[in-house]
Amino acid sequence: MKKLLIVFTGICFLTSCKNVAQNMSENTSSQTTKSVMEKETIYQFKVKDLSGNEFDFASLKGKKILVVNTASKCGLTPQYKDLEAIYEKYKSKNFVIVGFPANNFASQEPGTDKEISSFCQLNYGVTFPMMSKVSVKGSDMCEVYKFLTQKAKNGIQDSDVEWNFQKYLINEKGELEKVIAPRVLPTDVTVVDWITK
Repeated sequence: MKKLLIVFTGICFLTSCKNVAQNMSENTSSQTTKSVMEKETIYQFKVKDLSGNEFDFASLKGKKILVVNTASKCGLTPQYKDLEAIYEKYKSKNFVIVGFPANNFASQEPGTDKEISSFCQLNYGVTFPMMSKVSVKGSDMCEVYKFLTQKAKNGIQDSDVEWNFQKYLINEKGELEKVIAPRVLPTDVTVVDWITK
């Protein structure tokens, strides 16, 4: 009788251990799946603007955002005019442009933040938010551009910033939706349709 009791207790103990292990395994698995599936949003980032003030992307919740890397001495620099035009036209309709000056391509943005600000104002009357100069590729890529270019972070796609004036379209939930090549004008139908849909 004692032997039977010992065997029975042993079986119960093993079954209990197996259930606990199985539950732990299921919990870990579901947590891993959850963390893999939770893509980031642009709202987690805070950066500095051209004046050195903090700019919190969380302040843009509910707006469509066009993020663009800019340069003052590029063949595509006249796109500032088109960017300002669509910003003026649609800013009252929950749309905003955020510019990031970058010197990654042929040293076409050599200026300081103050010089860039002055250039944008004098030549194109830029009123949309312009951030402090950053790197948009390479080992010193800023955190915002890591989010924009890495599928592991944005949940949509990997991309390389090909040149100045590449555009990233972010929806009202702060998620990446589309990447627009540098030579496509901001006033192109694909961009305007996205803003107005």
